[in-house]
Amino acid sequence: MEVMKKIFFVFHGKIVRIFNMQLKQFTINFQELAQDVFLRNDEKYHVFLNFSNWNLFESKCEKMIPLKDILVDNYEAFNYVDDEEYKGIPTGQSYLDEDGEIKDFQPITSEDHPGRLKYKVTNESILLSSLRLAKSPALCIENDDLSSYVFSNGFYIYKVREGWNKKFILYILRTKKLKSILDNNIYRGIGISAYKEDDLKKIKIPLLSKTEQDKIVSQIEPIEKKIKELKNQITPVQEVINKVFAREFGFDLKKFEELKKIKNYYLELSSFANNRDIRQSVKFHREAGIFIIEQLEKITNKKIKHFISEPIVLGKSVSPSDYDDNGDYFYVSMANIKNWKFESDDAKLISKEYSRQNENKTVAKGDILIARSGEGTIGKVALIDDDELQGVFADFTMRIRLKNYNPLFAYYYFRTEYFQYLIEVNKKGLGNNTNIFPSQIQELPMIDISLEKQQKIVDEIKAKLDKQEEMKEKIESERNKIDEIIEKAIK
Repeated sequence: MEVMKKIFFVFHGKIVRIFNMQLKQFTINFQELAQDVFLRNDEKYHVFLNFSNWNLFESKCEKMIPLKDILVDNYEAFNYVDDEEYKGIPTGQSYLDEDGEIKDFQPITSEDHPGRLKYKVTNESILLSSLRLAKSPALCIENDDLSSYVFSNGFYIYKVREGWNKKFILYILRTKKLKSILDNNIYRGIGISAYKEDDLKKIKIPLLSKTEQDKIVSQIEPIEKKIKELKNQITPVQEVINKVFAREFGFDLKKFEELKKIKNYYLELSSFANNRDIRQSVKFHREAGIFIIEQLEKITNKKIKHFISEPIVLGKSVSPSDYDDNGDYFYVSMANIKNWKFESDDAKLISKEYSRQNENKTVAKGDILIARSGEGTIGKVALIDDDELQGVFADFTMRIRLKNYNPLFAYYYFRTEYFQYLIEVNKKGLGNNTNIFPSQIQELPMIDISLEKQQKIVDEIKAKLDKQEEMKEKIESERNKIDEIIEKAIK
């Protein structure tokens, strides 16, 4: 892996950047550095400003307008979450797809999230995720009951000024070009980084007439409609896996969903003694969780611990000094497996010394990693299927190594609604500070069937998912057409 070395230093008011001994520089006064309200002094941000790249599409249009003159704040906290259940969007990270549509929810109730505010959002609102991990920063909910949603403070909420077509601005905010600017220039922090809306609003776009905006929107709307039609033909991965396992092992998903709705039930005191921690939490004793265990025990009398080749272990913590752009190993954190697979885009490299000292915390092909903490991420799994991947897994993840068991079958099983709900009822802690540990994971039921039967199920699921991927490629082709229309129209 080749990593370009960057060196920066300040000399007589100049920030100098060296790439592999090729000197590139620009001049900036310390007074200019002080003009930023947050005193940003990182090179990428000021290179961006210095070369006027706030002009989003490098348009030749003479009149440009910053987003601050188009977007107007349009939100306010108006009441607290009551006892009803809402469609919660807690972070704005992986919850938005490339088209700005919500693809995942977390149930929000006053019991689980006391003191949570609902924000006043209208169908005229444009919402932008402030977090880097969102696949698309912008969404707009139309033709839906917004009172059933709870948005986190990870979103900025706007409306557009008169004279602007809301959908035109929405399309601009979803372009790959704007996403690239957000990702590469104005995000701050490490890990789950975010941007300030003041920086976003400095981006300039061409000042087009309302007639021109309407024309662009009319060209894009048929493509947007086609994208929605294609997306309606896609079956979510979770649903594909659930249906196959339900058919093969008799999972009663309908009854399970009914039991999940039960919030009031009675227990004998003796029921609290059925676990070594004497767990008394309502969540642990939910009827839906008991139902799953009863169903799985009819299928198998084996547990995960019966199929591991070595004890399940937690990963290793890291400090900033352990990161090294010249390293050969990735640091595999919870954020890197949040989408049910290892994603290297935001993974950091670690020093050779750190990886050498932690050889017992490395990953190998066939390993399964489980996130053991963090609401919205806890329980998510990733299968390491790359022979060449070198990585040390984080302390907020755990590694499972199996013997005489198909790792892909185990991965699919761990993704089923049944198994994920067992994570939900067994995790410990309050609010966002919840955890599950190897000692708990190893005691969960594990389906015991022959390797041949496992492979047959794996082949069926994989074939169904491959078809979904073909559909996604068609959708991506249509998305590219939208970007092309916008760039062609405003250059």
